[in-house]
Amino acid sequence: MMGRKSGNRARTYRWFLLPALGYLAVFVLYPVLHNVSLSLRDVTAANIRLEPHPLVGAANYLELLQDRAFGAVLGNTALFTVLSIAFQFTIGFALAVYLNHRFFGRDLIRSAIILGWVLSPIVVGTIWRWILNTDFGLLNFILHGLKLIDHNISWLPRPTSAMVGVIMANVWLGIPFNMMLLTGGLANLPESVFESAMIDGANRVQRFLRITVPLLKQTIAATLMLGLIYTLKVFDLIWVMTNGGPVHATTTLPVWSYRLSFVLFDFGKGAAAANMLFVLTIVPVVFYIYRFAREEP
Repeated sequence: MMGRKSGNRARTYRWFLLPALGYLAVFVLYPVLHNVSLSLRDVTAANIRLEPHPLVGAANYLELLQDRAFGAVLGNTALFTVLSIAFQFTIGFALAVYLNHRFFGRDLIRSAIILGWVLSPIVVGTIWRWILNTDFGLLNFILHGLKLIDHNISWLPRPTSAMVGVIMANVWLGIPFNMMLLTGGLANLPESVFESAMIDGANRVQRFLRITVPLLKQTIAATLMLGLIYTLKVFDLIWVMTNGGPVHATTTLPVWSYRLSFVLFDFGKGAAAANMLFVLTIVPVVFYIYRFAREEP
């Protein structure tokens, strides 16, 4: 009797899984497979109505790898991703540790920081484009007031500083996300361990490095992994602020893929660039699952 009940329960669970599996098949699996197929064909605005489209194999990928802009795009993607994650995580961790202590106004400060995560990247990009405006931007106004500059800095029109501008905007956007994940991890740490360490004479730095960080290992890994995924696929923020310019100064792989597909109308190469981004995204996910997700909690 018990075996029959267990079997019925298992079949019931499978029925509940069907909607989720159907959603994944239609909105995840099919687009990925279609994009792979598109990347292996010559699909442009000139022949988009022709069926079937000419099969070119790996030609789109090879042309992208040989493109003069490829090195700059890959370098921009790496620079934008590494610096964004480094500052987002460091500032978010510091805020999480600070707000983990009880004091008057803590919840208000936490709520104000989290509000930044609610805003759309398009809205954030528009705000930061105004902040970094050469003539009437808030940042230049503040720097003038502090006597740090004597002439306006052209943040976004200059290739050397445009990347700095989009990184600052993305860091500001990502800090609340990092803070929320790490705050949840800190709230679940056992107080008894820290009390024992205090009795043994451990100071704050020792408690942080030898207790907090090791106990938060999986939370830190998950936060960095998710931050990497979100940062690699950032498109709208950069497009609103700089359109990937000036020249290719802020063109990352998502921006390049969009430009190839919807500005130059070379959909095959655009799909190939998107698949390169997909591979870059899936590699850290596989590493995370292999290294951390299989560990016992």
